[in-house]
Amino acid sequence: MEHVYKTIEITGSSKKSADDAVRLAIKKASESLKNLRWFKILETRGMIEGAKVQYWQVTMQVGFTLE
Repeated sequence: MEHVYKTIEITGSSKKSADDAVRLAIKKASESLKNLRWFKILETRGMIEGAKVQYWQVTMQVGFTLE
């Protein structure tokens, strides 16, 4: 089966981990987008306070099939 994909760029954030930031962003995107199929990490970064990592931020492309 052949597909046509649309891609968007989103950024998720989490206090726990980069993995959690990805999962939260995909969960939120799935509330308004249908047929999510794949993601590609573009950038990972974080915020530091008091010599500790406070937040993780992950920017990714998300692909979904068009109906």
